[in-house]
Amino acid sequence: MSGLRIIAGTSRGRRLKSPKGMSTRPTSDRVREALFNILSAQVPESSFLDLFSGTGAVAIEALSRGAARAVLVEKDRSSAAVIISNIKLCGLSECAEVLNLDAAKAIKLLGERKENFDLIFIDPPYKKGFEVPSLEKIQGNGLLNVGGIVVVESNKCDLPPERVGQLMVYRRERYGDTALTFYRHDI
Repeated sequence: MSGLRIIAGTSRGRRLKSPKGMSTRPTSDRVREALFNILSAQVPESSFLDLFSGTGAVAIEALSRGAARAVLVEKDRSSAAVIISNIKLCGLSECAEVLNLDAAKAIKLLGERKENFDLIFIDPPYKKGFEVPSLEKIQGNGLLNVGGIVVVESNKCDLPPERVGQLMVYRRERYGDTALTFYRHDI
């Protein structure tokens, strides 16, 4: 997966490393660009959580575009090492934290630390059923700030539900085989 790069901001044009093998499926440049075009007004000074982080490209893109801080969660040890390397490569170590944990354990830990986020991106392995449990745990641990947004990347043929607890879909976009589903608190 060479060619993965940061699209905009302070780290624009930086090429990121990818883990060897097929254990990760990085979010394409096209999907990341569309995601950040949609979220552009919310990113500056935000707190960003990237679950199932893979290469770290999405959270690094958020930091490059002005997010104040990011927590990147990746359980695969070699992928987490690549994320740390990519963060250093982009000069963003001071505003990023990498948790080498399973997403459910990381959500619990962040809840115990009373952390919360303005933007949460979830990109689990496709068609494995991680979306709904992750959304439920995010709510149960109070990780999403009032007015915050959760975005789930999934296969276009396996969309997450319209509602999960208090989270309601307000937008869906499709790009090839990929779908982005945007959730907000139902007020």
